[in-house]
Amino acid sequence: MADTHNPEIARRVTAGGIRTNYHDEGKGAPVLLIHGSGPGVTAWANWRLTIPVLAERFRVIAPDMAGFGYSERPAGAVYNMDLWVKQAVGLLDALGIERAHLVGNSFGGALALALAILHPERVGRLVLMGSVGVPFELTPGLDAAWGYTPSMENMRSLVELFAYDRSRLTDDLVRMRYEASIRPGYQESFASMFPAPRQDGVNAMASREQDIRALPHETLVIHGREDKIIPLDTSLTLSSWIPRAQLHVFGQCGHWTQIEHAGRFTQLVTNFFSEEQ
Repeated sequence: MADTHNPEIARRVTAGGIRTNYHDEGKGAPVLLIHGSGPGVTAWANWRLTIPVLAERFRVIAPDMAGFGYSERPAGAVYNMDLWVKQAVGLLDALGIERAHLVGNSFGGALALALAILHPERVGRLVLMGSVGVPFELTPGLDAAWGYTPSMENMRSLVELFAYDRSRLTDDLVRMRYEASIRPGYQESFASMFPAPRQDGVNAMASREQDIRALPHETLVIHGREDKIIPLDTSLTLSSWIPRAQLHVFGQCGHWTQIEHAGRFTQLVTNFFSEEQ
């Protein structure tokens, strides 16, 4: 059951051996939303504007991936794509879902790609937003995000890198993300995921070019033109490698497409998924 006092805490299920906090709203074709890797991130923080709109047409499932949010942080866990793919597929299995559309944001895009490559039959359509998953040179913005150490000042500087329009960056938003980043055990697990040299983390999340080129799925690639975290070139690469891909670039948009252009983003995704029905 959902925690009525904290919207970030929803349902619980064991997925791939990980006790997983996840949101499950709406009816219809299943859509799995996979969040990014910024400090203080949760599924709810990432997708709070997306979930209620997509849930008008689809069954929307948004988990906290292992090491993030309110999902379990097992002692001695090695946080890598194998663990996260196993958890994501385990969640679909636990919910009795044979096939779902995927939306992956940043780190979540790399995970969505890996899942689609390893388990193509489990994936309907694929949306990759500001996605990692191909080789690129570590940006100063991503280095700052993965190298975050908790303080209000550091969090404020970081969220300013994420958004094009800084008027959206309220004190409440900065405080919410900071407080999330200092929950017991969070910084320890977060720091262990992306140690220096962080270019190794970028490389570890990249799927092989031949595997990406072999993807059979209809794919929508989305990026913010002014993204300082993940370069636009990654989405240009993905859209050129994936045979059935289309590309949408939002101008005056940083790394938070689903927040900065929430209405347009959800309409775009709704239309894309609805084509298959």
